[in-house]
Amino acid sequence: MSEQFSLLGAGTSVAPLADRMRPTSLDEFYGQSHLLGNESTLRRAIDNQQLHSMVFWGPPGTGKTTLARMLAITCDAAFISLSAVLSGVKDIRDAVASARNNHQASGVRTVLFVDEVHRFNKAQQDAFLPHIEDGTFYFVGATTENPSFALNNALLSRVRVYVLKQLQTSEIEQIIRRALADVERGLGAMNIEAGTEIVNRLAQAADGDGRRSLVLLELAADLSDPESGGKRVITDSHVAEVVRDSLRYFDRGGDLFYEQISALHKSVRGSDPDAALYWFCRMIDGGCDPHYIARRVVRMANEDIGNADPRALQLALDAWNVFERLGSPEGELAIAQAVLYLASTAKSNAAYAAYKAATQFVKETGNLEVPPHLRNAPTGFMKELGYGRDYQYDHDAVDGVAAGQTYFPDGVTRQTFYQPVDRGLEKQIAEKLNTLRNRD
Repeated sequence: MSEQFSLLGAGTSVAPLADRMRPTSLDEFYGQSHLLGNESTLRRAIDNQQLHSMVFWGPPGTGKTTLARMLAITCDAAFISLSAVLSGVKDIRDAVASARNNHQASGVRTVLFVDEVHRFNKAQQDAFLPHIEDGTFYFVGATTENPSFALNNALLSRVRVYVLKQLQTSEIEQIIRRALADVERGLGAMNIEAGTEIVNRLAQAADGDGRRSLVLLELAADLSDPESGGKRVITDSHVAEVVRDSLRYFDRGGDLFYEQISALHKSVRGSDPDAALYWFCRMIDGGCDPHYIARRVVRMANEDIGNADPRALQLALDAWNVFERLGSPEGELAIAQAVLYLASTAKSNAAYAAYKAATQFVKETGNLEVPPHLRNAPTGFMKELGYGRDYQYDHDAVDGVAAGQTYFPDGVTRQTFYQPVDRGLEKQIAEKLNTLRNRD
């Protein structure tokens, strides 16, 4: 489904506040200073009316659609919008036809904006390529997903990717104050009043999303009651009501999901229990399934702690089991306890590294035979073949280890996959293994 918009300003008074307050110039745009600085490529393109195809990548409410519209306004270009959620190949064809007609009939350039472009499949993305190349339109896509994974290489090679950042609280406060003051498009004519603390609370609750801040502001304003003189004041109770069931932006399965679990894992690996607990709570606060975190905590115990503290794996499994039994929210405490322990204890990836090295060695050496002395000989025939011959029973040897006995296939040099670190229990394991290797 495609729409061609008038570029004369925001919507009518019946439109939501977030739509009415959409910036129409850079003076009204807050955030993304790294993209809109005087020497930036995007700012020069806007100021010099030099269009090029691009993709805006960033969280919701950071200005992707607004920047696309302002680009078209500044460059006196027609603006056609497609939603990848609602559009199909027919809509793409219609948009291409409109853009071609704009160029042929009046010489007007066209910006074709595709929201949620990552929702288009490969064939749909490929449909844009020839028209980007022949200049039928300038392609501007918007996505919350990493373009490296969400978009075709062919499309990526024809666009420039601009990364938009989550808005700062101070920037969102400016957006809210502008909406409160604007008489024509905002709430200025309604005589709505909100104190500094109220504005800050709304900005904090928006979680970096400018559009969300205006939705919350409009809801809070609707709850406010007229006082003497017609003034309406937004109070703490109004804010508490509109943010009561509001979850933080998390994007389950998206980039932020994996960024936060990566931060949790690396905080544990870096032995920072406070940071690890912070990221754990961030994920829970955002609505992450605790079962997923519990699985990852078990993986951390295997990969990053291993035999330096074997209790870590058991504690991680116990925490998962406790959550299964208690459920939410009580069960999260057990996972948090495991996270704190794993972050605080000795670390070693020796077992993980040894496993990978041994796996690679097996792939390289193939199906080697078991040496005869390591084979069991339950029958006389097997004994005649030499199975078990010259095997030394370790329990009968000094210190329970038969010195000099080999356990690798014949012709294979003894390998040292496992190299314990000098931390935790592995320090003792390393001393024991070094002693045995020296004896051999």
